[in-house]
Amino acid sequence: MIHLLVAAREKLEAKDLPGAQAIYEEILRTAGDRPDVLVTISGDLGANGYIAQIAELIAPRYDAERHGPATGLNILQAYLALRNTTAARHILDVLFSLQRPELENRLYGFSNALGELLELERRGELQPPAPTNGSADPDTPAPAEKKMVSLVSISRPIWSYGIEQVPGLVPPPKQGKLRRIAFGQLALLGTTDFAEKMKQPEDAITRLTRGLPLWFAETFYFSPHYAPIAAIGMLAKDHFAIFPSEWTTENIRQLVDTATEGLDYVITGALKHTNGDFEILLRVWEVKKLRERKQFSARWTPATADAELAKLHEQVRLFMEWQQAPAGPAYAFPSSPTAWCDTLGISAVCFLADKSVLPKDQIATPTEFFAQVAARAAASEKDTIAWLTIADRATRLGLADTLPTSPAIAETPATLQARETLGLL
Repeated sequence: MIHLLVAAREKLEAKDLPGAQAIYEEILRTAGDRPDVLVTISGDLGANGYIAQIAELIAPRYDAERHGPATGLNILQAYLALRNTTAARHILDVLFSLQRPELENRLYGFSNALGELLELERRGELQPPAPTNGSADPDTPAPAEKKMVSLVSISRPIWSYGIEQVPGLVPPPKQGKLRRIAFGQLALLGTTDFAEKMKQPEDAITRLTRGLPLWFAETFYFSPHYAPIAAIGMLAKDHFAIFPSEWTTENIRQLVDTATEGLDYVITGALKHTNGDFEILLRVWEVKKLRERKQFSARWTPATADAELAKLHEQVRLFMEWQQAPAGPAYAFPSSPTAWCDTLGISAVCFLADKSVLPKDQIATPTEFFAQVAARAAASEKDTIAWLTIADRATRLGLADTLPTSPAIAETPATLQARETLGLL
């Protein structure tokens, strides 16, 4: 049986759907009632983009009591992707009826996603599903090769690259066994036009989905017990990715599998923005058992954003038993988390463009962006350091003429040495 499943998976990876289906028909004829068979087939179909085939091959055979929730979750995700709200509502009700406490949080997340589709459907604004593998008319030309989302891992504070030799900015190398933790880019819920939106240069909201994990990863870099990374989504080397729904366990596995030294924890989350109000949900995942350990949530308006994000940040630190590194510099908490996350987001786009991972035109309005960061440069030593590294990257990108002239900065021994190191004196 295992060798047949492997052979079918190889057919899918080679884009030979008919060959895979022939094998699946044989497997399902003899072992179609086995839970492990259904979850494997549905998972392999989904991983290779054959969403419609999950609904066609697996859904009719699925019985929640006999087959368990894992296959049901794969079917539910397929129905949501196919915009089949009726079938999605049915399978969601079936999964809730299992009364499995460990599933409730995920099911509520899917329920929210379904609710958004139903509201669009009610308003007559529900768009047809995007074409998936195996769904195209065989008489039409083959579409262009699908671009895959990849994850870029940032393992140090984004502002520290290029000035590593400046003393007193980051902690010294850590010793002993470290807890390896990743902070994933936040999903942006309620984004129905995300495929078009992410082709455009980022705006303040999408920048926040990357700035927040960069802030958390930076904070944990200053703890002696953690080796953190921030995971940022990219679509090829064309532009940033936008995640329209929360990360699944498959997304987490992808990140874990690509992490150089493995991971112990992954923190994922979702951001929702409605008429100026924001809502965020964070999930702490323990990688060893791939189970959710904790949730954190917060709501804010522009007037309360800094206070609420500071509270959220503190809650996560307390739960993860974050401690200040006894050796090296103390971590400087920003006076304005929203401003600092914005600075980190701008720093990230400049950093990746400088590394030729992102096109320079993704810096939408450089004069405006750089003016924002420069205006904050004098607020603290770290704000100055962030500005200096951004200015250095902008110069290499040929954007020196868009930089403000002689902005005010915090003059400390570290910032003066950073300026000298970067040649910005």
